[in-house]
Amino acid sequence: MKRASRWLAVWSALALIPLSAHADAVDALKSFVQQVKTGRATFVQTVTSPNGAKTRTSSGSFEFARPDRFRFAYSKPFEQLIVADGQKVWIYDSDLNQVSSRKFSQALGATPAALLAGGDLGRDFDVLAEPSKDGLDWAKATPKAGDGAFESIRIGFKGKQLVAVEITDNFSQRSRLTFAQFDANVDMPPETFRFIIPKGVDVLEQ
Repeated sequence: MKRASRWLAVWSALALIPLSAHADAVDALKSFVQQVKTGRATFVQTVTSPNGAKTRTSSGSFEFARPDRFRFAYSKPFEQLIVADGQKVWIYDSDLNQVSSRKFSQALGATPAALLAGGDLGRDFDVLAEPSKDGLDWAKATPKAGDGAFESIRIGFKGKQLVAVEITDNFSQRSRLTFAQFDANVDMPPETFRFIIPKGVDVLEQ
């Protein structure tokens, strides 16, 4: 379950840049958190080692409904499912034939998933604007709690459209999710976030 834990567990130069010049990304993030109640997209995730020499790529689909429900379905190069139903977070690894679960409050906290799917932005994160790069406006969110598993989250917008999320963990490893085909405020059937334990799998309660 290290892959999922890294995601779950896994914003000095700004002082020289007027905040107003790049405030659009912060405004876009606040608007996203406040106004986008449901969403779905496909994504490509690229994980880069601290020295930039090694990368791993995976892809899949992402859905969420506020508050506190989301579904990550990895399809390549391995199948893995992460579902939050508002009470628990379920992680199913088909390769290991194993399911683990933990209470939602213990699994999320000030994590990237909490930010996207229902966290309290002002309570959990300090948010700053960053210079535009790669055609995107960027905001950087840093957890107020200093004991988390990651250092910062960078969120990239094109206008008000969420395009990318980049997570830097406490070991300087970067994980970037690039979203496509993003649909906001769409109908989400309740069963989208209902996890049914497959027969014959090992179940670990954490």
